[in-house]
Amino acid sequence: MDNESVRIPEVVLVSSDGRSMPVLGMGTSASPLEGSDETKTAILQAIEVGHRHFDTATLYLTEEPLGEAISEALSRGLIKSRDELFITSKLWCSDAHGDLVLPALKKSLRNLQLEHLDLYLIHWPVSSRSGTYEFPINKGDLLPMDFKSVWEAMQECQDLGLTKSIGVSNFSCKKLSDILAFAKIPPAVNQVEINPLWQQKKLREFCEAKGIVLTAYAPLGTRGTIWGSNRVMENEVLREIATAKGKSVAQVCLRWAFEQGVCVVLKSFNKGRMKENLEILNWTLSEEESRMIGEIPQSRGCRGEDYISEKGPIKTIEELWDGEI
Repeated sequence: MDNESVRIPEVVLVSSDGRSMPVLGMGTSASPLEGSDETKTAILQAIEVGHRHFDTATLYLTEEPLGEAISEALSRGLIKSRDELFITSKLWCSDAHGDLVLPALKKSLRNLQLEHLDLYLIHWPVSSRSGTYEFPINKGDLLPMDFKSVWEAMQECQDLGLTKSIGVSNFSCKKLSDILAFAKIPPAVNQVEINPLWQQKKLREFCEAKGIVLTAYAPLGTRGTIWGSNRVMENEVLREIATAKGKSVAQVCLRWAFEQGVCVVLKSFNKGRMKENLEILNWTLSEEESRMIGEIPQSRGCRGEDYISEKGPIKTIEELWDGEI
């Protein structure tokens, strides 16, 4: 496939005046967390091979290199205008307080050298003590989120035109229901871990029924993260399908997500793999291959506990996401 001619499909987001989001995006998180010239170079290479959707966050420390890459892409003529790109950033837990949301977004925009985002997400459904950007979060700094005041501030960000759409990340069905109960602007997107080993069937059904687009992070598993493993890429079912199709395991994972109607953000700083990741649009999984993937035993890779640090007992993921902090 000639990647210069790739046209990545897009999905229209609710409550966004018809704005659409490319279903394949490039993530910019790294472990350890650090911005770098390497990030800027990789983003420019991604633009060259066809990527137009870029995902960052205050926590990742990659907003500035992404902004620099956008500026250089414009000056080099790789893109004709900023409007060709779809840029997502995220509100970190320590800024997830009603009066801090707008200042946090404005800071992100300064880092990115942009006038607006295309999508702004609440990074996690918890808050932490303001003024700290610890990762993992110290357990003593965790606070229950005031969902109403935070979401009202997110809505204000969209009303002001500082972001075209708003959404959430790592939200369960219950937490989404809490937001939907009072939201004037419903979440357009919920970004969560989804891959063949953590398929999120219940959440996918819920979001589809509510018109919320699901975006997958860790679509190839969690290798390279502080909690990472290579279980997805080493899965025998996926390897068997990849061999039969003449594809890579990564391509099988991405094609599976695409066929489930799930958008994907994934990080690769290798130009060859960037091209490979785009080559999932002109073939399909068979019904039997989809069934095989659907029967893979399920286990989460990214756990809420991995974001919390302190001696003593740690809340379970169910308590962090669905219970009281």
